[in-house]
Order: sequence, then structure tokens, then C-alpha cells
Amino acid sequence: MSSPAAAPAVQTARHGAVLVATLHNPPVNALSVEVRRGLLQAVEQAEADPEVRALLLVGAGRGFIAGADIREFGKPPQPPSLPDVCNRIEACSKPVIAAIHGAALGGGLEVAMAAHYRLAMADARLGLPEVQLGLIPGAGGTQRAPRLMGLKPAVELMLSGRHLGAAQALETGLVDRLGEGGDAAAAGLAYAHQLLAARAVVRRTCDGSLADDVEAARATLQQIRAETATKTRGLFSPLKIVEAVEAGLDLPFEDALRHERQLFLQCIDSPQRAGLIHAFFAEREVVKAPETRDHAPRPIASVGVVGGGTMGAGIAVAVLDAGLPVTMVERDAQALARGRANVEKVYDALVAKGRLSAQARAAVLARFQGSTAYADLAGADLVIEAVFEDIAVKHAVFAELDRVCKPGAVLATNTSYLDIDAIAAGVSRPQDVIGLHFFSPANIMKLLEIVVPARVSPEVVATAFDLARTLGKVPVRAGVCDGFIGNRILARYRQAADFLMEDGASPYEIDEAVRAFGYPMGPYQVSDLAGGDIGWATRKRRAPTRDPRARYVQIPDRLCERGWFGQKTGRGYYLYPQGSRTGVPDPEVLAIIDAERQRAGIRPRRFTPEEIQRRYLAAMVNEGANVLREGIALRPLDIDVTFLHGYGFPRFRGGPMKYADTVGLDRVLADICEFAQDDPLFWQPSPLLVELVGQGRNFDSLNRL
Repeated sequence: MSSPAAAPAVQTARHGAVLVATLHNPPVNALSVEVRRGLLQAVEQAEADPEVRALLLVGAGRGFIAGADIREFGKPPQPPSLPDVCNRIEACSKPVIAAIHGAALGGGLEVAMAAHYRLAMADARLGLPEVQLGLIPGAGGTQRAPRLMGLKPAVELMLSGRHLGAAQALETGLVDRLGEGGDAAAAGLAYAHQLLAARAVVRRTCDGSLADDVEAARATLQQIRAETATKTRGLFSPLKIVEAVEAGLDLPFEDALRHERQLFLQCIDSPQRAGLIHAFFAEREVVKAPETRDHAPRPIASVGVVGGGTMGAGIAVAVLDAGLPVTMVERDAQALARGRANVEKVYDALVAKGRLSAQARAAVLARFQGSTAYADLAGADLVIEAVFEDIAVKHAVFAELDRVCKPGAVLATNTSYLDIDAIAAGVSRPQDVIGLHFFSPANIMKLLEIVVPARVSPEVVATAFDLARTLGKVPVRAGVCDGFIGNRILARYRQAADFLMEDGASPYEIDEAVRAFGYPMGPYQVSDLAGGDIGWATRKRRAPTRDPRARYVQIPDRLCERGWFGQKTGRGYYLYPQGSRTGVPDPEVLAIIDAERQRAGIRPRRFTPEEIQRRYLAAMVNEGANVLREGIALRPLDIDVTFLHGYGFPRFRGGPMKYADTVGLDRVLADICEFAQDDPLFWQPSPLLVELVGQGRNFDSLNRL
């Protein structure tokens, strides 16, 4: 018995003189080949039927069209192409109306811009976010958007990748009117009938002018190009967007479309596009963990936070922003007042910037309670400890939580390095203890490492992932070890940077080389921003277990002994005159480095930026391979997402493990073996890396659970 035929991706129905073409490609009406064919067929049907005087395009379900079909990524293209579809819609001899609700993004907005009239419902979100995937709009977006919105707003929309709401889209000219009610098809039909009654003519976007003053437009694009080159640090596609729009100033519309397509195909072939696509998919895969497949999360209706310092206050704000009530506990009234002030100043700043009303601030803070008594956490569904990074202090806090919290409450620690198995072993309910490693500032940074100790219940892990979704965080599952995924790998490549510094490169040369790779900041800038005392405390904690054979660079300790902790003390690796947040090189630091080289008997040598990058990244990738081999990270993509969202790794390179695949694991291994000639203890190749190279495999082959 044959299975029933699938419903058409585009379904048509006559409503008087209007042919309604409804897109049915759940969940988001992506532009699959079936949708593209269906749109062409709908146009031909409208053209061929003398009773039809207008064509209405509308999406079923959650939105209009959310963009390309990601299931077709990496596959050979099938006709018709999206540019052909858009051009045919625009060429239709009868008015075509797009009724937009929900998402009209990327190719979805390009379809709408090819229509002759556009209506947006209140929930519409319109944007051209291709730049986030290393692409440019490739179906006329670079030519039609400026004609509708004006050149500068259109370019800014494409370069930012941001979404416009319905009211903003109307204000910019991207849509013609706002729809009433909640039914896009009904609102679109009403608009279509009004247009027909008014004898509205076909109004093709291509017939409009890209710019009234071509020379002024050219000057605007030159300024945008210069600003974009500075902001995007070597990204390929943003400048191609500017180039495509500029071509429209000189070329006929059809020729400008062909040029846009050529630039689009250049972006398709760019390694940056491959890295950005990897990041896109990795962020969707990382939420899948073994515990989330078969176990339901516990409900979280109220949250406690222990500690009101920078991290505790940031966590409290993140939870408040998600709409949950928070009770903060501190050791005494004075500390609690500081914690409350830390929370309030976040909202005060939003009010001062006009991003939050005084009434909204009051409503949020009404859900915030403070206490000096652990007993006030008795009703909390989740308590997050965010106190000083000392195992004894953590044990004391968890003993109190074990005493007062209700059965089934999730007890979480925000520790960055410490042994969560040991913390869990100190309470009577280890099955409820988990690590939630937020990154500072916790209300802004997206990464949340979910650290899974040995005795935790799967429901608690599922609860942590559900909490991440509620807070708008990007969760990564990590195992227990010193530093988990991110900080463990960070410690290793920071050592490699310190070796480079002692061997002859200045911290400023190292920072510059790392920025040239695509990082927003180098390691010594990061140290100054975070505070050098944090790393110093970690080094002192690890000193008793440090391998006596291992090389140890004392330069960071020399700075800390002088109280030079970075921005907060006015100097670290850099000088920060008059409280400046931008550092300048410090000759005294260079003198300290020279003295340490002499003490260690090291004759300094020169390193090129490329040599610095090779060592820095080889250390990162090698330790990442060890983290994988030990099961601390589930997959290479978990490491990639950790570094994209928590450590500033350039997104267009996809993450450290994707980058290693791009350059070739054999080349990375060869570098490590070369560096091992000088320091075989530090540069021990990961057995996993050796195994993969021997088998001719890459890290991506390990990205399946």
C-alpha cells in the first residue's frame, strides 16, 4: 500500500480575483527547492488565469519565510535558483502582495522585496542576516533593499545582520503598511482587495532609483567601507556587501544582479563561510546532550544566589531578566548592601541610557530579595553558589544549603576550576549538585558551561540545559577536571604565550599577532582586563602539584608581586594613565622581562606573527584533543562553541578544532613535533591527534553523539 503523497510546499486557492499562494514547509517555511518551484508555479498560475487580478504570498504556521533551507547546505543546487524566482515574481504582470508575519529573513525578505506591495503584521521580523554566515544577500537583496529603504539604512541592515520589527520596517519604507489582527492571510486579502479597488498598478522595485545623488552615495559607501574594514578585522563578506551595492550605482539593474551573484559565489567559496556555517550548526548541536534526550527537567520557579560580588550579582541579573524571582544571600548586612547595589546599578544604567523605564526597573527589582539567612532559601528550586574560589569556603556554603534547601532543589556551584565531585561528596544529596560556570559579566556573556559530576542525576543535567534556554545562554556540557573545558585549555595556550614572551617576543607583539588572527584582544590585554591577581591565585593553588620538570615562567609573578594587576590598579602588562581603559606599552615591564630572561639564561630571539600564531594555536588544539580524549568535552564542536562564546575565538574560523581541520591535522601535528624538540615535556602530542592523523581522519568525524 503506497503512502499518501506529501502536501504541496506551496498551495494555491482563489479568493475572488485574488490567488492566494500559501507556503507550507514547516517548521519555518524555508526556501527549499519545492518551495521555490511552488512559487514559480503560483506566478505562472496567476498569469494564466484571466479571472485572477492579483497574487497574494503568505506563509502558513509561524512565519513568512525564515530563509534558506539548511538541509540543502553543502548539496548541489537544484533549479530554480532563488534569484530566478525573485525576478519572476517581480516581472509578474499582475500585482503581487507579500503578507508578512513572523520571520522574513534572508531569502525570505528577498522574496518579499521582489513583490510589488508588502504588508507586515505586528509580529513580523525582517532582516538580511547573510553576513552572519559569511555570505551576502544573493537574490537581489543588495539592489532592492537600497531602492526601498535608502542606501545607508539598507547597507547598515545587511552589515549588522539585525532584524527590524514591523513598525521600523514601515518607517524605513521596507513595507507599505501594517496589518491588523493576528491573521496574515486575512489582512493580506483585505489589502489586496483595497489595492484592486484603487486600480493599483504593478510597482516593481527594480524600477526605483538606488540613489538620487550618485556622488553623495559613493562618498557614503566609501565611509562605510573604511569603518567596516576597521570593525570586521579581515572578514570577507561585509566588504562584498558594500561592493555589491556600489556596483548598483554604475550598472543597469540586471547587470548589478549578475555582479551580486558573482560576489555571492565568491563568498560561498570562502573558508570564512565554512567556519561561520560550522559555528551556526555547532550552536544547534551543542544543546543536545545524552541527559536531555531521555529525561525531563525539574521545574524552576524561584532561584537563590549565594554571593553578591561581581559574578553573583551578574547571575542574579541574568535570572531576573528571564522573569524569575531571586533571593540573594550574603554573609552580613554590609556585604548584602553591596550585592544589592551591584544588581541595581545594572538597571540604573539601562534607565540612564533610555533602554528601560523607571517603572520597568521597579517591576524587575520587586522580584529581588536579599537576606543574610540561608533559611530564606528553603523554598528555592535552584540555588547557585557564587562565592570566593576556595574549596573550604565552597564546602561551608554547601553544608548550609544541604541543611536548609528543600528535597529536589538543584544545588549549583559557579566555580571556574575547583573539583565539583569533591563539593558534591560533602553533602547528603550529591545527585542534586551540578556546576553552572557562568562567564563574566554573567548577565551579558552567552556561554554557560554545565559541569557534570559523577553522581549527579540526569534530571538535574536536563534542568541545567533548560535553565540555559530560559536565560538565553549557550550551554556546553563539560566533565569535571581542573578548569573544565575552557579554562583548562586556556591555561595551556597561555603557557605557550608565556614561553614565547620569555623566549623573545614582547607581550605587545604577542597580543598584536593574536589580534591579527581575529581575536578582539590578545592574552595580555585579557589578563589586564580580568585582573592579574586571578591567575596569580590559580598558579599559587597549583604550585604544590606542579611537575618539577616543567618549565615555569615567572614574569607574571614579578608583575603581581608589585601589585600590577591590570586596569583596576592602573598598570599590568600595559600602563593605563588617568584611568584609561586603553593600555599603552610599559618600558618597565619590558625591563622586568629582560631581567627574567637573564635569570633563566635565555638568549632572546625574534618571532614573526605567523610563528606566534602557530605556537599559540597548536597548544590550544593539542590540549583540546586531550580534553576530548578524556571525555571532558563530548565532541569537538563543544570545544568550538566554548571558545566562540567565552574566549573571543574569531567566529569566522569556526572554533579551534574546526580551524585545525581547516589547516590540516597533519600540519598541526608536525608543528607540535617541531616545537617538542625544544621542550618535549610541554609539547607532547595528544594521542588522539596522533591517532586521527594516522587514520586520515579529522576532528569533524567525532562530532556525532
